[in-house]
Amino acid sequence: MQTYTRNIFYYKDYFLDFYACQTEEVKKKFNWTLQLIATIDRVPKKYFRHMAGTDGLYEIRVEMVNNIYRAFAFFDEGQLIVIANAFQKKTQKTPKSELDLAKK
Repeated sequence: MQTYTRNIFYYKDYFLDFYACQTEEVKKKFNWTLQLIATIDRVPKKYFRHMAGTDGLYEIRVEMVNNIYRAFAFFDEGQLIVIANAFQKKTQKTPKSELDLAKK
């Protein structure tokens, strides 16, 4: 039986709508990454890290072949993680519109 260190919830349908449009391989990788975040104490920065210059905003990182995906999240009341929005990263810099949406 799996022991959970953190509980994950979704803010509105932003992430779920994004997730529904992905391939099965991308969905599996997101599921694996979210399972990792939910179950281990120290998540490697490769998968989950604090966004520099923000007040408590975190980035969930998923890589599939040559594609990079990001989801923004934050902690709410201890070990509860709320996932806001997600996008496919196509440039070196995170799009300001996605970052602004997550901050809202």
